[in-house]
Amino acid sequence: MTFSLDTPSATTLKAEARLLRETRAAGGTPLSHGAALEEVARRHGFRDWNTASAALSERVATPVQVGQRVKGTYLGKAFVGLVIGLQLQPPHFKVTVKFDQPVNVSKFDSMVITRQRVTATVDLRGVSLAQTSDGAPHMRIDRV
Repeated sequence: MTFSLDTPSATTLKAEARLLRETRAAGGTPLSHGAALEEVARRHGFRDWNTASAALSERVATPVQVGQRVKGTYLGKAFVGLVIGLQLQPPHFKVTVKFDQPVNVSKFDSMVITRQRVTATVDLRGVSLAQTSDGAPHMRIDRV
């Protein structure tokens, strides 16, 4: 099993196993708790529940996930986009976002400087460490 940032947590898999047991019991085919955990683990690509449990215990909380739609601001300009890269740099994250529409980052109306793909180092809240001269973070990311 290869681990990806969109892999569900062990708690989520346990809840799925509980629901599977209830569904099977209602259908007249009872299933033991252990068998439900094993089946759910295999559905998610793990060899068995022990492998799933071990792999999922090493999860790291992240502000966003690759492939996730996000919105926010970059240099004070609003954007909507897709997270195309995420790199852990404890205790921060290097996030690359591809904007749906290019963002003009110039403060002057007479000058157009557009960006469509940007990378920023953010904290767990999705706020960049780097700031503009007025103290505003370069990037703020929120989930859509």
